[in-house]
Amino acid sequence: SVLSRYENQITILSDYLEEFPETDEPVWILGRQHHLNTDKSKLLLDISARLWFTYRRKFSPIGGTGPSSDAGWGCMLRCGQMMLAQALICRHLGRDWQWEKHKKQPEEYHRILRCFLDRKDCCYSIHQMAQMGVGEGKSIGEWFGPNTVAQVLKKLALFDEWNSLAVYVSMDNTVVIEDIKKMCWSPPQSSSAAHSSAHLHRSALGRNKNTAGFCTGWKPLLLIIPLRLGINHINPVYIDAFKECFKMPQSLGALGGKPNNAYYFIGFLGNELIYLDPHTTQSFVDWEENGTVDDQSFHCQQAPHRMKIMNLDPSVALGFFCKEECDFDNWCSLVQKEILKQQSLRMFELVQKHPPHWPPFIPPTKPEVTTTGAGAVPTESTLVQ
Repeated sequence: SVLSRYENQITILSDYLEEFPETDEPVWILGRQHHLNTDKSKLLLDISARLWFTYRRKFSPIGGTGPSSDAGWGCMLRCGQMMLAQALICRHLGRDWQWEKHKKQPEEYHRILRCFLDRKDCCYSIHQMAQMGVGEGKSIGEWFGPNTVAQVLKKLALFDEWNSLAVYVSMDNTVVIEDIKKMCWSPPQSSSAAHSSAHLHRSALGRNKNTAGFCTGWKPLLLIIPLRLGINHINPVYIDAFKECFKMPQSLGALGGKPNNAYYFIGFLGNELIYLDPHTTQSFVDWEENGTVDDQSFHCQQAPHRMKIMNLDPSVALGFFCKEECDFDNWCSLVQKEILKQQSLRMFELVQKHPPHWPPFIPPTKPEVTTTGAGAVPTESTLVQ
């Protein structure tokens, strides 16, 4: 009954700033610098090219009997989808790829979009994320925090053979270089291990299976760093370092917002953060028979929202993407130079070796999932193909 109140919800109002001011200050969007006075149109194109995931309604009930809309509870899941989608765009299309309305897009673009459609057989759908969240102690329909959504993405990526990402979620505000390199260079799983996985998640790969087989070498890295930048409010000592992360070419932005109100932060102007807002309820969209997706509702074509950094809840998660090992090495150098140079409180630590008092690091493998806590798991033959 609580969720049903949100079924017809169109928009949740938030305190955002609409128009960009007239200023000489640069705008930073996911590692790219823009100047409002000379290339505002390029800035808006860059923002509209990001995949925008919002609340949806009228999709098939989660778990067969659960909610058919995520309005009111799925905003952090949608923000996690947006961060991951940006990583996949960088992986397959490149950071400089641009989306234009009514323009034909490459097959890789539609394949990426199909990963996130609201179907139980799409590997990063709201169905998969909500059900995987049960293992993180979250009931279907319960709000996620930044760390929970990071853990869910880490688990779901293990079933995604096409994108073949290595997802590292840092612990205790510490990024361990040795562990990341061990994970990104780890040998691929055997096909027999894949066949032993749960029917639901195995089928979720669906049309995203890599028919050419597993690639060898460095696995592209999605690095997520959950942080708490204060107690009740963000500590001003972290602001400069936080902004610096959006300047890095590896930047995937940040997950955060306010309690029970999540946003996907993609950049900043001065002391204002620029974000994509998932709090709009749209109808479910499926793919066409030819595999393409009507993508108009997956790109925000309005002026982006902004909020003052000091209004940010201190619980956030930073995201970075390193396609090659050299990208990761470059990121480590930038962190040492721009983040760790401060002698005061550090936002996070970057260490070379695995801390000896920590449990041994073992690269994650596909878990043996037999139930999701959301009802009976359908067999592969009963899933929509």
